[in-house]
Amino acid sequence: MRKLKLGVAGLGRAFTVMLPTLARHPRIEVVAGADPRADARLRFAADFGASAYASVEELCDDAAVEAVYVATPHEQHARHACMAAARRKHVLVEKPMALALQDCRAMIEAARSGGVHLIVGHSHSFDAPIRRAREIVESGAVGSVRMISALNFTDFMYRPRRPEELRTESGGGVLFNQAAHQIDVVRLLGGGRVRSVRAATGSWDSARPTEGAYSALLTFADGACASVVYSGYGHFDSDEFCGWVGELGRRKDPDSYGSARRLLQRVATAGEETALKNARAYGGPEYTAQDVAAAGAEPTWHQHFGLVLVTCERADLRPLPSGVMIYEDLARRFDPLPAPDVPRAEVIDELYAAAVLDRAPLHTGEWALATTEVCLAMLRSGREQREVFLEHQTGVGER
Repeated sequence: MRKLKLGVAGLGRAFTVMLPTLARHPRIEVVAGADPRADARLRFAADFGASAYASVEELCDDAAVEAVYVATPHEQHARHACMAAARRKHVLVEKPMALALQDCRAMIEAARSGGVHLIVGHSHSFDAPIRRAREIVESGAVGSVRMISALNFTDFMYRPRRPEELRTESGGGVLFNQAAHQIDVVRLLGGGRVRSVRAATGSWDSARPTEGAYSALLTFADGACASVVYSGYGHFDSDEFCGWVGELGRRKDPDSYGSARRLLQRVATAGEETALKNARAYGGPEYTAQDVAAAGAEPTWHQHFGLVLVTCERADLRPLPSGVMIYEDLARRFDPLPAPDVPRAEVIDELYAAAVLDRAPLHTGEWALATTEVCLAMLRSGREQREVFLEHQTGVGER
């Protein structure tokens, strides 16, 4: 089987979450990586036997690299994606696609000019249970989608952060980091075309001065609606609704409650918090992930993004880490999915099909621009306390 030769731009948190996928997926070969941290480069070269560069530009100039996974800080996504596309490398860019719609458009144009595919992910709309729920809707068996309810409560705000991760204008806070997941999920389930947004946002901790929560109502062009709720303030944990299976598909210990806040008690300043994050990052002295050969062996469930309910004309659908519950008029039944052999395999499957087989991807730049438009509209609606109408939406599978 021909393998796609991948370079990784940025060896931070997003990379470590994708590391089990990159290490075990049979269609990918990681041949290069880039990061300004020397300790990360040393660890990467040892783990993958690959080239390690101090700059993304050097990575993109490597002739062995066919595709670049852009996992650098959010404000750098547009520049690095355009840099890779200009060198005719296919691009997989982490969510959020960018921080402004003009940057999204520049990325799309760069990929078009370079004759390469641009895919935006990982978002949780890649997850197999979400895709299966969409297949059930598209089959016509349960009628049209009328309403979607999505809820997720986490400790996101109290994980170690760099200062810019707590500034909205730098891409910090939950509207850029987490809403991109939730909006992608409800757009996929609802057909894609959001008509308007009415949102309220919350910034309730002066020590973490960015949005940590939101509640929004989305209306779709066909009359369906979606309510999306997220809190990252580390009290209730909605994984309780998913059988204590965490977002990454691993069993969670309920007795770990409060662990994120307890960890932050080790630091007193922003500099100490940055040092703590770096120490726990890939290549750092406190990095405790499994070695690359074993990475990914643990999860036995699909990943998820909290509670999701899809209300259709003739049934309700509930994606779960192990399949989809279907609640019909007179009975309920479970549509199981096999456990994933490789976590997040769907991301690499879509990249491979586009880059090697030239198949049009689902998570295109145009799709991600529409998701970004919704997230920005949520921010605007919360600030201006009004409904915001959208202009750049696209349907599922539209090109």
